[in-house]
Amino acid sequence: MTRASKLKPGSTPALIIPAIPKPDVPGRLAALKTATTPDLKQMWRELFGAEPPPYNRRFLESRLSYRVQELAYGGLKPETLQRLAALGEQIDGRNITLRRIRQDQRPITGTRLIREYQGVEYVVTVTRDGFDWQGRPYQSLSAIARAITGTRWNGWLFFGLRKASA
Repeated sequence: MTRASKLKPGSTPALIIPAIPKPDVPGRLAALKTATTPDLKQMWRELFGAEPPPYNRRFLESRLSYRVQELAYGGLKPETLQRLAALGEQIDGRNITLRRIRQDQRPITGTRLIREYQGVEYVVTVTRDGFDWQGRPYQSLSAIARAITGTRWNGWLFFGLRKASA
């Protein structure tokens, strides 16, 4: 099931992703486990109509499995989406910074970010409230990047979660 939206005059139509037949769902879900990462990224492009995020394989598999089921059986009801948005507002306390991080597809809790800098490997773990490096909590990746390098860095760029703009 896909949603149709009204186009503004002068805009181009969005990519229409066809529904997946219900009998195909088990086979597609099973194929995710044996697919290579490049294959998963290609499936992402086909099912989402966008470039895949730079996250780990487990994330891609879980989001693709949800998307396959969503296209076959339909997505969440509007009431459920509204309820989830309301719960999200309660969690982030209407804090615009937290909301922006959530919208920017912050890595899932437990993800380990690994960066080699000047011959030393640094490992940062994503936590529910921010990030953990060397047993200390941090609110941002930029603070960790600054602690590592001694200079100001965009943390998302330093850890390779975002590409440098030209």
